[in-house]
Amino acid sequence: MIRKRRPSKQMLSLLAALMTEPSAWRHGYDLMKHTGLSSGTLYPLLMRMTEQGLVEAEWQEPARLGRPARHAYRLTATGVALASTIVPETGTVSRLSSV
Repeated sequence: MIRKRRPSKQMLSLLAALMTEPSAWRHGYDLMKHTGLSSGTLYPLLMRMTEQGLVEAEWQEPARLGRPARHAYRLTATGVALASTIVPETGTVSRLSSV
């Protein structure tokens, strides 16, 4: 039997942040600022959501010479569908402390 779990507050916050611009690629640092999540929470969550097919990730070349390449993330169609059903209507869960 498959057990359905309710999304955590952290996942709801991340989905809301990604839903502000669902087709835009976002860097982890930007998502940390938007959600208030620490890197130790955000990156494992992004990895799990990528494995579940909710988020896609890609390496992006640096904007300036001498900077490292970075991962960028955005919602997949499945992620958008899920987020549109579980993220509050306001679509903004900007800080974990306010959730």
